[in-house]
Order: sequence, then C-alpha cells, then structure tokens
Amino acid sequence: MGPVITAWSAISPFGFGADAFRAGLRAGVPAPASATGPVPDAPARPVPDFAPRAVLGKKGTRSMDRVTALSVAAIGALMDRGDAPGASADGPAPGLVLGTTGSVQSTMDFTRSSLDGARPFHVDPARFPNTVMNCAAGQCAIWHGLKGPNATIAGGRAAGLLALNYARRLQAGGRAGTLFCGGAEEFSEARARLHHHSPGAPDGTVLGEGAAVLRLEPAGSVAAERDGLAEVVALEFGMYEEAEEIPATLLRCLRRALERAGARPMDVALVAPGAGTGAGGDSPERAALCELFGGRQPAEVDCTGLVGDTAAASAAFQVLAVLVRAEQDPALADRPALVTAVDHDGTLGCALLRPYPAR
Repeated sequence: MGPVITAWSAISPFGFGADAFRAGLRAGVPAPASATGPVPDAPARPVPDFAPRAVLGKKGTRSMDRVTALSVAAIGALMDRGDAPGASADGPAPGLVLGTTGSVQSTMDFTRSSLDGARPFHVDPARFPNTVMNCAAGQCAIWHGLKGPNATIAGGRAAGLLALNYARRLQAGGRAGTLFCGGAEEFSEARARLHHHSPGAPDGTVLGEGAAVLRLEPAGSVAAERDGLAEVVALEFGMYEEAEEIPATLLRCLRRALERAGARPMDVALVAPGAGTGAGGDSPERAALCELFGGRQPAEVDCTGLVGDTAAASAAFQVLAVLVRAEQDPALADRPALVTAVDHDGTLGCALLRPYPAR
C-alpha cells in the first residue's frame, strides 16, 4: 500500500480555507479574475483579500513574502484541527515537503535594491532569506514547530506530484511519520512578466496563486486507518525536450502507473488534467489521455480552468480537486483517479489515487 491522505487545506482564488475551495469547485464557476494586471491583457486570479499581517499577525511577518505567508497559513489551517499530529516519543516528528520555486518577486526586488542603492551592499538583510528557494518551507517549520524532515521540491507545474513522491519515499524508508505535503505559488508583477516573455508558456493563460497542502500518513498507521481519504497508489515521471514528445512520454508514465496499480484504463473513473478545458482537445497532455482511454472518456475535473495557472501549486490543487469530487460522488470510491501535470520546461508526471468511501 502507498501513503494515505488524511486531511487537506487550501488557500485559493476562491478564498481562504478548505470550505471556500470546496464550494468554488462544486459550483464550477471560475474564480473572479482581476480586469487589469502588470502585463497588458493578462488578467489574474489572486487570493482575495489575503494580507500576511492580517492573517498571521504582526509578529514575524514584517519581511515575510507572499508565497511564504500562503504556505504558513495553509499549514496552520491543518495544525489547528483537533486531530493534528503531535511529536511522537517513539517515532519521527511531523515534517514537511513543499513544492515551490520560491518568490521571483523577492529575488528581483532584492537584486534591484543592490543596484539602485548608494552601495551594492546597502540592502535589507531581513529580506535576503526570501530570495532562497527553501525559505517558505523553513519558515513553516519554524512557525509550526515541525521538527521532522523539511524539503523543498522544484518542478514547475509537476512540483506537487514530485513533492508527493519525495514524501512517499521518506515514509517508505522509515525516515518520516506524518508529513505535510503540497505546493505553493504567489502571483506578482515579476511572475506575470516572466510568464509573458517565456517562450514555452501557453498563450491566454490566466495566472492564479495559492497553497494546497495534504496531510500524509504512512500506510498501516493508526491515523491512516482512522482518517484515510485516499491512497496514493502510484507516481510516475518523465522528461521531454520538444513539445512533440509530450504525448508519448506522458502516455508511458500513465501506463506505468496503471501497471503498478494492477489497473486498466477502463477502471479509471476520474481524471484531473493540468491542461484545463480552455486548452482545447488538441493539447499534448490531452492527446495522451485520449490515446490512453480511446473512445471512453472518464469523468473530468477542470481545476486549472477554475483557479487559473497556479504553477508550482497546480498539481497539488488537482489532487484536492479529486478529493472534493470523491466526497461528492460515492461512485468514485475505491476506483482509480488520475492526476496529470506537464510543465513547459520539460518535466511531466502523473499520480494514481484511490479515494476511500465516505465515512
């Protein structure tokens, strides 16, 4: 058996908390997009009314950037639950695996301050940690007292699945017990401009932001048996150089995942692709799914079309979308669900989940 998802939280363009994400996804109406952004004709879907100091308080947040605040707040929502795990006297302490590439806005602002100041070293040292990729994960551990493994995984839109795989390996090797695992991404002027000028970025993308976090328990643990929502059955990844290679490479990943699970394409009940319905049926990701399923297409949840391109948080939000749909539809219980992710920088992957029946 694979690791078991026992709880989750979300801060998304639908609002703060799991209930807001659940309601937005079930309504099926895209989150509101701002009419104007830093790039002309490029609307965005930010988290509404999210101010780090208002959400987390004044202490320790003066120099905290947005992606760190989103991560700290999302994990805090899980830590505040009555069933949140504590430190074990005879096992590993809770840890964190976070999929993110950090804050490009913080990096650019810090670099700019070294260029336009009276001296290159006239910078705010309190803001330097924000330029490091693992700042968000480190701050989450400090803020919430997570003394177990702490890792940051980069991988673009596949980061959430890569983080899930890293967490799975930690638990399988006996190096971790309870792990918080997910992805986080901020919307900023710097990110919008980089996306606009990126040669591989799809046109017409509405950028989003947020943090999606899972609580992952080792298979067979008491918490997994008591609170299990879904099993992570298989994870597979690949690399490509040219976009023409995506369908075949992703298809191989999908078939390997099904083979590991002892399942067939006809067994899959739900798919959460990274390419939203706005990408059209001719996207490379969708071409691989069409090839896998042939004339039979399983049910689909379009997370990207509702919250926007959340980059490093995308795959984690897709996993949450599967959990929300499984809550709503008892027919999806104990049947395979696929999550796929393709990043334009060359990384792709898929996850096969098995939602549990509602308790």
